[in-house]
Amino acid sequence: MIDVKWKSWPLSWPGRLGRAVDPYVAALLGTVALAALLPASGAAATAVGDAADIAIGLLFFLYGSRLSTREALNGLRQWRLHLVVGASTFALFPLLGLAAGGLAPFLLTDRLYTGLLFLCVVPSTVQSSVALTSTARGNVPAAICAGTYSSLLGMIATPLLAAWLIGSDVRFSAEGLLAIATQLLLPFLAGQALRRWTARFIGRHKKVLALLDRGSILLVVYTAFSRGMTEGIWSQITLPRLFALLGLAAAVLGLALTTTSFTARRLGFSREDRVTIVFCGSNKSLATGLPMAAVLFGDAAGPVILPLMLFHQLQLMVCAVIAGRWSRRLPEAEPAPDGQVQVTEATG
Repeated sequence: MIDVKWKSWPLSWPGRLGRAVDPYVAALLGTVALAALLPASGAAATAVGDAADIAIGLLFFLYGSRLSTREALNGLRQWRLHLVVGASTFALFPLLGLAAGGLAPFLLTDRLYTGLLFLCVVPSTVQSSVALTSTARGNVPAAICAGTYSSLLGMIATPLLAAWLIGSDVRFSAEGLLAIATQLLLPFLAGQALRRWTARFIGRHKKVLALLDRGSILLVVYTAFSRGMTEGIWSQITLPRLFALLGLAAAVLGLALTTTSFTARRLGFSREDRVTIVFCGSNKSLATGLPMAAVLFGDAAGPVILPLMLFHQLQLMVCAVIAGRWSRRLPEAEPAPDGQVQVTEATG
């Protein structure tokens, strides 16, 4: 038995809406406001863009350094669970995104709908899914592996699906593939190769590296939204369209939660595995999606990442309430005698 203790806010409040806004999401919104008031331009934009590229590479290097190859291989024994999670992440969500296209012309701009489609092809998250699964007393080891496999598969599946669903807006070419390999895959593989020497250092400096993670993503957001400001694309995004986007994102999340729950039950999974499937199959990774958007959309990434940011906050609020309710349906679990795993600082 592995006991995961969660120390971040989203899962410690059972229904207290006053704490519903993740401080990290508040930082993201503050970064958007900063880009709106003081967008980088000219030489400053070039310098910020180069810094964002370096930050993305460092981010994926740290992801590779944290991944335990042994744990990932051990998780393959639950292949049915991972197959269902993968089908939800890379099949169900894209279908929901295409279905939303019937309403999109009346509610959203082309760029916002592009962002909604991109949201639907982003891989699942690791940290938030593990935390939610732990709170609801699901299968935590399976959640760790499911999120990890989804992130690895997403390095290939996300660009392919984005090119297929979105088309010409995606920089999917030999140059684009090389950019993904250079900025995302190679640093990740380097982190895996050097994990023998870096894992202990990372374990000793979790808090500092968590700040580095988040700072890197904030830099990507600032770069993308600065480009959008200098090109004047934000004049197309009105408040009614933002509410329409939030409504569509909520509908996609609700359908994903309902479908994964129904499917897991019909396939005969245990209660613990059903919890894992619901959370891992319905959550999307902000930490992985934002860097991918920067690579795939370049200067046009600003409005494309907005749906993902909204969905991220929505999934935390809704799933935290669900996890809290599920946890209260069971008696308190006994402390695990054979060791504990502690998860902190989720960026999603």
